[in-house]
Amino acid sequence: MKTNYEIRYAAHPEDAKSYDTARLRRDFLIEKVFTADEVNMVYSMYDRMVVGGAMPVAETLRLEAIDPLKAPFFLTRREMGIYNVGGPGVVKAGDAVFELGYKEALYLGSGDREVTFASKDAGNPAKFYFNSLTAHRNYPDKKVTKADAVVAHMGSLEGSNDRNINKMLVNQVLPTCQLQMGMTELLPGSVWNTMPAHVHSRRMEAYFYFEVPEDQAVCHFMGEPKETRHIWMKGEQAVISPQWSIHSACATSNYTFIWGMCGENLDYNDMDGCATTELR
Repeated sequence: MKTNYEIRYAAHPEDAKSYDTARLRRDFLIEKVFTADEVNMVYSMYDRMVVGGAMPVAETLRLEAIDPLKAPFFLTRREMGIYNVGGPGVVKAGDAVFELGYKEALYLGSGDREVTFASKDAGNPAKFYFNSLTAHRNYPDKKVTKADAVVAHMGSLEGSNDRNINKMLVNQVLPTCQLQMGMTELLPGSVWNTMPAHVHSRRMEAYFYFEVPEDQAVCHFMGEPKETRHIWMKGEQAVISPQWSIHSACATSNYTFIWGMCGENLDYNDMDGCATTELR
């Protein structure tokens, strides 16, 4: 197996105004989340969130403690949320074994133990997308399915944003330190998410887009409300959203995305709204 990681540094919003397309993509877009029999991750200086993916095919993959963590195990001082967006798979955390099907999630609390990822069928490999954050205490590991989620139906087909927000790894479902993760599914005919847009200076966020047809694309909107930018994305790519940035998207088809948040406030509704007509 192989573990790949890179460090992404935080940007001041005044500096980000001058970024061209290449710089925006270099600093915020995570183009390669999944590679067969590899673990890919980005260590972001935005709240020190780690965003990554593991795709076991011919072998079992181990979650290695990368050098920036300076820890004996990856989860020594961290918690983690994992979503399987591929075929049936298995996550082992110490002596605990969790089987994850498509769109099922797993929360792993902090503590010294080895974590491994495996697929049940190499012909239909699992794809484990994860977010990890620093944690000041341990909470129990727990598998969460859509049946366990707090579901909010929002938008309308007429507004092109008919969607179900599945709040899965959130404090209404299980205790966490910082992590809040969920999955938003846009219904056929709908393409807009998180509009009207908002910012939440108390939390940063990462988005992972999937169920995007190969010949289609997602346009992710970011930047300050009065100074917006965009990044064109393909399916199974992720993007980092700073605390000062909006995070919305429109695509050329309906799609699904996984959102992960961290910061000093676990309240899902903690946000500062931006009127659509005032965006620039």
